[in-house]
Amino acid sequence: MNKISKAGRQAGYAAMASGALGFALGGFFDGILLHQILQWHHLLSGLPQAAADLRFLILTDGLFHLAMYLVAALGLLWLWRGRAAVLAPAAGRLGLAWGLIGFGSWHITDALLSHWLLGIHRIRMDSDMPLVWDILWLCLFGLAPALLGVWLKRGGRGSGFHAAPLALAVITVAAGAVQAFPPASEGPVVVLFRSGMDETGVMAAIAAVDGSLAGRDPSGTLWAVALPEGGPASSLYAHGALVVSGAGLPAGCLDYTRPDEA
Repeated sequence: MNKISKAGRQAGYAAMASGALGFALGGFFDGILLHQILQWHHLLSGLPQAAADLRFLILTDGLFHLAMYLVAALGLLWLWRGRAAVLAPAAGRLGLAWGLIGFGSWHITDALLSHWLLGIHRIRMDSDMPLVWDILWLCLFGLAPALLGVWLKRGGRGSGFHAAPLALAVITVAAGAVQAFPPASEGPVVVLFRSGMDETGVMAAIAAVDGSLAGRDPSGTLWAVALPEGGPASSLYAHGALVVSGAGLPAGCLDYTRPDEA
């Protein structure tokens, strides 16, 4: 009886781990694709008061990403505690199933809570038909993965993928790293300078690194800076920059904003 009880606890931890990792992966997927690549929204883009303060938007995006890291860390802890169950015959199918359920659950929660109940953002803030995009995203990345996970959990195919929980852990950790440290892109870097730094100070900072102004957002909060070839973006930190995209520090939230051309 004790062995069965211990095995049951191990299986429970493994299932919770896969669900938590899938949920965190859903959040990272949202951040990487919608914030950094497609650049469709911030976490609080739907609130006029928050949308007027870009620094606050970046702060809340960072807090959201931190929450996803905590969920992923909890999933890794549960995976460690349930490690003995990972090699069980049905571990692959169940791990994949709970991972899909977790991934879909994130998007379902985001749609119901963030898009419709609270209205803090929509999938595409610049669309004339935001509801269409919300429903499309919910169906593709929320309902479809969750239903597929339920089907696998009830005995559908997928039992041959024995390494599913471990693979899910690796993918989630990798996604979290990409979210925190997006690859440096070619062209200007986007810079958030410290509060109270006026245009004269910004231009002096840009000149100090032999850069040139490439653009800025309408509020004058974010600045696009073209650096000389080989010039390190991190050098801007010595001249009043708080966050610099592509400078080896978490700056993915800056990628949402497209500065106007100077």
